[in-house]
Amino acid sequence: MNLLIVRKAQTSLAWWALSLVLFFAFGATDAFAHGVAEGDQGYVQEVSGVQFMPFLYLGAKHMVTGYDHLLFLFGVIFFLYRLKDIGLYVTLFAVGHSTTMLFGVLTGISANAYIIDAIIGLSVVYKALDNLGAYRRWFGVQPNTKAATLIFGLFHGFGLATKIQEFELSPDGLLTNLIAFNIGVEIGQLLALSAILILMGYWRKSRSFARHAFAVNVVLMGVGFLLVGYQLTGLIVA
Repeated sequence: MNLLIVRKAQTSLAWWALSLVLFFAFGATDAFAHGVAEGDQGYVQEVSGVQFMPFLYLGAKHMVTGYDHLLFLFGVIFFLYRLKDIGLYVTLFAVGHSTTMLFGVLTGISANAYIIDAIIGLSVVYKALDNLGAYRRWFGVQPNTKAATLIFGLFHGFGLATKIQEFELSPDGLLTNLIAFNIGVEIGQLLALSAILILMGYWRKSRSFARHAFAVNVVLMGVGFLLVGYQLTGLIVA
């Protein structure tokens, strides 16, 4: 009886992980898409001067509701167990994200949003394949996972910068507001990953983790391809 209960709990945890991936992919609406929610766009265009706390909140909201960020980071931490390693990888992503977000907005350099977002979708595919050991099996090499996390962090930040540039932002207090936004991104990232890690901590202790890890990463890869297809379709019909 107890064994049956344990197995049911293990299966439930595996389904939780799968549901998490599917929720981020299909349960999110346009309001939660990568970028700035529609309701916040009017605000950032109307305000001027230093607005530290509002932009701090917007940064945290951007990360907590940014399913593409969370899918990638979910893949990054999937096989990380030590907080030291998790902190290192998350910091590399945040450094990349902050660097290109600030660079893009302050210099006015942008790119086609569909192409950037397609690359962000590819980052999810890349990490899922990495977790599946595909690169070692196909090419006999293991890519530098730290460098990859930093590089894809650069693309994620540049994607946001591209969308922010679509707004008419006041130059008054812009740098301070962007720094506040980045701090908010860090806070949001910590909040979202803390919740994911608590649930994954229970799942990792069960036997179902080894059994279902492959399937969850296959689904993660499929979701990444869907994001790529969605963006490329948008590019074609735009």
